[in-house]
Amino acid sequence: MTATTRDREAPRAPGELLERSLAYALGSVAEVGPGNLEQVTPCAEWDLGELLGHLYDSLDTLHEGLTGGRIGLFPPEPGAVDLACAFRTRACAVLGAWAAGPGERVVVGELPLDMRVMAAVGSVEIAVHGWDVAQACGRPRPIPVSLAGELLPVARCVVAEEDRGVRFAEPVAVPACAGPEARLLAFLGRCASRPE
Repeated sequence: MTATTRDREAPRAPGELLERSLAYALGSVAEVGPGNLEQVTPCAEWDLGELLGHLYDSLDTLHEGLTGGRIGLFPPEPGAVDLACAFRTRACAVLGAWAAGPGERVVVGELPLDMRVMAAVGSVEIAVHGWDVAQACGRPRPIPVSLAGELLPVARCVVAEEDRGVRFAEPVAVPACAGPEARLLAFLGRCASRPE
């Protein structure tokens, strides 16, 4: 199977993609200890504690969309002291909200968005930041090949050139034969292997 063919595999249902991304990220967050919240992450401007706070905000936003159909423009700050525990708790709530059957649309600010798109975009963010967490903990965990292969086309659809240097780093070059994880990470400005 060629790299191009792998990119075109039929995507799974957004709920399954969300579930698999959360399962992967939960495995990474399990490595977080109380003494490593100041570790550097592949996200240049965030340490591990800040990254976990961002992940919590992302899950809180997903949960808000799934349960209320409306997402405010400014998510609340997490008040939890144990950010890893807060992430795990919110991840379970997101899964429960999806299983309960979300509506078809969510309103972001004042604009409608298909719930499946929200779930797919959230899946990219959750999985890639799960990879970032594992890297910061010094316990690298590859994103499963099938998951990375399904997330890559989503990322390519939603990350625009104007996002570069603001929300995402510039893409990193990878060989044409690189696998889905390396291509996904490179597209989002990360190297699949970080130097020590």
